[in-house]
Amino acid sequence: MEKLDVKLIALDLDDTLLNDDRKITDATVLALRECAERGIYIVLCSGRAEDAILPFVRQLEIAGKEAGRFLIAINGCSIFDLHKRQQIFCKKVAPEVLIRANQLAEEAGYKTEVYTPDTIYYAQETKWTKLDVDLCGLKGAAVENYEDFLQQGFTKMLIPGEPSDLLKLQDTLRGEFGDKAVIFTSKPFFLEVLPPECGKGESVKWLCEHLGFPISKAMGFGDSMNDESLIRMAGYGVAMCNGLPEIKKIADFVTEKNNNEDGIADFLRKHVL
Repeated sequence: MEKLDVKLIALDLDDTLLNDDRKITDATVLALRECAERGIYIVLCSGRAEDAILPFVRQLEIAGKEAGRFLIAINGCSIFDLHKRQQIFCKKVAPEVLIRANQLAEEAGYKTEVYTPDTIYYAQETKWTKLDVDLCGLKGAAVENYEDFLQQGFTKMLIPGEPSDLLKLQDTLRGEFGDKAVIFTSKPFFLEVLPPECGKGESVKWLCEHLGFPISKAMGFGDSMNDESLIRMAGYGVAMCNGLPEIKKIADFVTEKNNNEDGIADFLRKHVL
């Protein structure tokens, strides 16, 4: 089988790179290291904040190489250069959007959260904020004057809650903001508010151009709606077979094995290595 011409591989974490125990399996680590040895950029591309992605970067043991120097956080709002130890790309949600989204969420009975690279901030701790802190591995902190705090703008607002009700709030927020924000559910119980024209695909395109090649040379792996722009825009969009039907429909490829069966390693060995 003829191998694909790939210069960068962008990988979603949950239900894609990670198995259900939230670990990268040894076979997948090995395959990605082999890609990095060949000079293919390996870029973890997650809805999580920077500090929550770093443990998985460390597990791959490629951060010291040129091919392992970048990570994409907050669903594409931030690109971080690990060698320079600085953010090289950042987009924020406008303060007025954050404040209004928080008001609408409160009216619907929800609490919101916002992110920095190492901390999740909220007005008060709830079972949902605790769930997010546990999932991300970040610090959690309550803020007294939360609405004033939102005035500085943030890369992401998250509204956690019951999946069936969140879809109604999603419609409300989309109707309110139009093209002033990107709004979607990343997990059934997480509704996200992101900056306009911002997504994993858009940030991968920016990074490819920054590195001197087109996004047609990029491969993107994902499973969920926050991976939609990555799968759609990458030259080789790969949906996990355990992914959502909508994502599989727009992908160029679908893995034969799922995230618990080394689906990524299996695909890379067949099509790249």
